[in-house]
Amino acid sequence: MTLPKHLEDAVARLKEASWKIEQAREKPLTLDSLQEWLGALTDYSMAATEIHEFNNESIHEKLHEIAGRIGLKRLK
Repeated sequence: MTLPKHLEDAVARLKEASWKIEQAREKPLTLDSLQEWLGALTDYSMAATEIHEFNNESIHEKLHEIAGRIGLKRLK
């Protein structure tokens, strides 16, 4: 799967988790609703982390491409 596709999937999971968080917050406070909220919050944070990692990877690839274009042998 390409980097942009991975990023799109992570963004979709982030939006879905955000919706689940809002749904869980509207429910009366019970152990089950807290468990739903925590699961959704976990999904949200994992998707946000993936988005951050994919963005960093994309930036890294672009920097290497720029370095190659200007003739830089090694990019630290």
